[in-house]
Amino acid sequence: MALDKLLTPVKLGKIELKNRVWMAPLTRSRAGQPGDVPTALNAAYYAQRAGAGLIVSEATQISRQGQGYAWTPGIYTDAQEAGWKQVVDAVHAAGGKMSLQLWHVGRISHHLLQEGGAAPVGPSAIRAADSQSFVVLPDGTPSNEPTDVPRALAKEELPALVQAYADAARRAVRAGFDMVEVHAANGYLLNQFLDIRANQRGDEYGGSIENRARLVLEVVDAIVAAIGAERVGIRLSPNGVFNDMTIEGSEATALHLVSEVNARRLAYVHIAEAGWSGGKALSDKYRAQLRATFDGALVFCGGYDAEMAEGLIASGIADAVAFGRPFIANPDLVTRFAKNAALNEPDAATFYGGAEKGYTDYPTL
Repeated sequence: MALDKLLTPVKLGKIELKNRVWMAPLTRSRAGQPGDVPTALNAAYYAQRAGAGLIVSEATQISRQGQGYAWTPGIYTDAQEAGWKQVVDAVHAAGGKMSLQLWHVGRISHHLLQEGGAAPVGPSAIRAADSQSFVVLPDGTPSNEPTDVPRALAKEELPALVQAYADAARRAVRAGFDMVEVHAANGYLLNQFLDIRANQRGDEYGGSIENRARLVLEVVDAIVAAIGAERVGIRLSPNGVFNDMTIEGSEATALHLVSEVNARRLAYVHIAEAGWSGGKALSDKYRAQLRATFDGALVFCGGYDAEMAEGLIASGIADAVAFGRPFIANPDLVTRFAKNAALNEPDAATFYGGAEKGYTDYPTL
């Protein structure tokens, strides 16, 4: 099948992307220690993949409180900002564009990752069932541990949380990122506020769709005020069940949010489809509703191959498609698509943690 759409340029905000093959955000747990600082190894990894139309970085915590996994990078210290600048400079030098995904895990955390051993935070004091954090135990052993019971965020704490997102976005732009992506998907803090089961608040941040979406939109508005709407995207995961999210109401909630961010003229909406997590697949009708609601770039991610992506873009539903695991194993994924070449298989044993093996050593054509 000729990839007449997938490999063509597309406008995103004020920038031109050379193709519609995006690299999805992929947690790899290889930030430098101490301090969770991006390194030259991370720069090499991302630069290898600069053939993507847009690289969306691995999820990056906006604060120490926002961390739920060991060895993931942050964007709240000067050292982290400098580390990311090294990464973005390498991607730009290789001809790529990059968006930083802004992350607060909320209740998907553990006291060993929190300042002073504090409890994680969430919209309500409800533990995420069957969910884990990756921590380093006191004896130095890495371990996946059940998440802790969170402390419910007080309303008075929310303005500082919103400010942390805006500050992180400013740091991202100073580091050279072309865009930022608000992570409101996959069961992390902003998704928890959207979820009817995780959010049992009795104030104006809980209850109705409008109330549950309030914090997400306050975050979006603060980031837009800081760096401009043309630099901002958002990721949502309707029907996702990862990290104990519920399907009920999630399509309507996501559609409401897409309508609201469309009014704010965000550059893109990134939809993480739920099949990989055991969630419910999106219907063609719902994808069409998303398309009718959003005027900017609409991007889908989740189990697509090149032919499926071409079809979705050709149909007019999507402007781009993001690929995750194929980009782990194929730094030259766009070239392989163009040549209809075979793909390397990813090694799941090296997804998280480690060094070059399974990270920067996959062969190109």
